[in-house]
Amino acid sequence: MPSFSTILSEFITLWVVIDPIGTLPVFIAATAGLAPRLARMAAARAVVIAFVILLAFILLGQVVLDALGLGLPSFQIAGGLVLFLFALTMIFGDGKPSHETAQVEKPRSDQQVQARRVSVFPLAMPSIASPGAMLAVVMLTDNDRFSVAHQAMTATIMVVVLLITLVILMAAQPILRVIGDTGAAIVSRVMGMVLAAVAVDAVLNGFVAIGVIPAF
Repeated sequence: MPSFSTILSEFITLWVVIDPIGTLPVFIAATAGLAPRLARMAAARAVVIAFVILLAFILLGQVVLDALGLGLPSFQIAGGLVLFLFALTMIFGDGKPSHETAQVEKPRSDQQVQARRVSVFPLAMPSIASPGAMLAVVMLTDNDRFSVAHQAMTATIMVVVLLITLVILMAAQPILRVIGDTGAAIVSRVMGMVLAAVAVDAVLNGFVAIGVIPAF
């Protein structure tokens, strides 16, 4: 049975890379002009699509690595570097909201079509199932290091984070009125700092695995 600290660490990692708070402004812009019922439908559909994408990475990510002959240390180091770059964009970039909302088109007259379209892009990808999230779930469910029970726990934690994301999106308008765009940007940058630390730890663990540095 994984320890509480392990569960908490994985929860924080998945929370940071999925970034439910940072998705809020994206959702607001993507569903602007839609009826409340259709906006809620788009939120639910986006979370379901993101779940399917991340679950596919959990189930097939390690298989792909094995087929390519890549060991986990290599993927840990590469994944950590990519996660670190992703964290830098959260800290120093325009921020998740402005970067992704810039890609949102104005709603069409057919609101149902618009709701289905924005639930895939930019909500499910790249906002919820971000590249960082895809890499994170593969690294957290490595077959060589983690048991099936541990991987199931990771998948459960992912589902919990996605459900929290859904709840936040359903309450998007009230939350955004409270924290505002500035508040969402601040939270995103703080999460970027946490993600940077997680990424550095992944790289260091990869170096330990290949014997470049001693265990710490």
